[in-house]
Order: sequence, then C-alpha cells, then structure tokens
Amino acid sequence: MPDDIGNELPHALNVLWGRAKPKGRGRTPALSLERIVAAAIALADEEGLAALSMARLAERLGCAPMSLYRHVAGKDDLQLFMLAAAPGPPPEFDTAPADWRGSLTRWAVELFAVYLRHPWIAQLANSPPMDPGQLAWLDAALRSLGGTPLDPRARFSVVMLVLHYVRGAAQLLTSIPAEPERADETYAALLTELADRDRFPALAHAVEAGVFDPHAGAAPDDDFHAGLDHLLDGVGVAIERASRA
Repeated sequence: MPDDIGNELPHALNVLWGRAKPKGRGRTPALSLERIVAAAIALADEEGLAALSMARLAERLGCAPMSLYRHVAGKDDLQLFMLAAAPGPPPEFDTAPADWRGSLTRWAVELFAVYLRHPWIAQLANSPPMDPGQLAWLDAALRSLGGTPLDPRARFSVVMLVLHYVRGAAQLLTSIPAEPERADETYAALLTELADRDRFPALAHAVEAGVFDPHAGAAPDDDFHAGLDHLLDGVGVAIERASRA
C-alpha cells in the first residue's frame, strides 16, 4: 500500500494493516486493544449497536472511560476494529476449486451465520471494505469462482449478488420479533384478509397455498437455503454460457 494512501486512512485501518502501532497501554496494563474490541463485540451482540458507547464499554470492562482512549481514538475507530474482528476467518479455498458451487455455497452459509451472530455488522458495513478481515472474505468468495470461465468482472458481480442476498436474508431473519410464531400468525391473517384475489392474484394464490403459514413446518432459515439454490442455479447458467463463448 503506497504511503500517500496510508496517510489518508483512519488510524484503526493503519493499525490493522500493520502500518501503525496500536496506542500505548497507559496506566491500565490489564486493558488491551483485543480485550476492548472483544467486549465491544459482546455488548453489540447482546444489546444492539445503539447500546454501544464508550461509557457503557468502560463500565463493562470495569475501567474509566478515559482508559479506553489510550487504546482507541474513539468510537469510529472502535467500530472499524469490531468489523475486522467479528467475522473471523473465512473458509479456505484453492485458487481455482473444482466445485465452484459447493465452495460458494459454503462461503454464503458461513457468512449468513456471521450475520446471525452479529446482526449489527450489516449496520456498520455500509461502505466498501478496507480492512484485512473483510477483504479476506471477499478474496475467498472470488477464489471460489477461480476455476470457472467467468472473467474477473463477472466473478465480482456474482460475489456481489450472493453477498447482497445473504445480507438481506439475514437482516430479515434477525428482524423477526421476540415471538416470531405469533407475529407470523398475525401477518398471515392480515394477508388473508387484505390480499384480494382480483387486485393481488399472485399474492392471494401464495396465501392460499400456505406460503405465509407459520405452522407449515419449515425451519426459519429454510427459505434462505432454497433461495440460495435458486440463485446459484442462475449463476450456473451464466457459467455454462461463458464456457461456450
């Protein structure tokens, strides 16, 4: 990374790329950047991103708020460290795996699990990734398609398609109320009443078929796996077309 680019990056990103040293330990040797980030992730997981503040984090760690600033410049830097650390390492693939579909499915399923464990990531990841943690996930997804005839731009487009699908499915699932079955029953009853066959014929047919019935026996993430299969069917068609070009 050229020096002039590094100079424009937030301090947290320069630390993550090894271009700057973390802030000093100060007077609290038991406190470390790793411990602060882990506590911040746990707090966001348990209470949501809105509950995360330097004061709440200090309370959780049993230290004064100013002690945190000896390790992180502020909340923005803290959130960058959280984004880099929370997902963990991506699945490992060869540069050109023979089974592109199995590899990309594994990547999508594991990323889906990350979003379910840490719903707040979707709130923070609203700009192109710049840290090594998130870029490792992007690299893994691109690797999964390395053995296909798709050109680099097409591979990237496929990865973005799958990424947005995974992220959207996770956001829908994590937004379900505390009593999901009761909420689903209410929604299904409302649709039965409102989805007039003349005005919404396709929707009315879906309602009558029990698509929105919470007692249909499907697990909460079954729709995710079914949708992913359909999406990858389409990618397979694009790969087959590229192989004949």
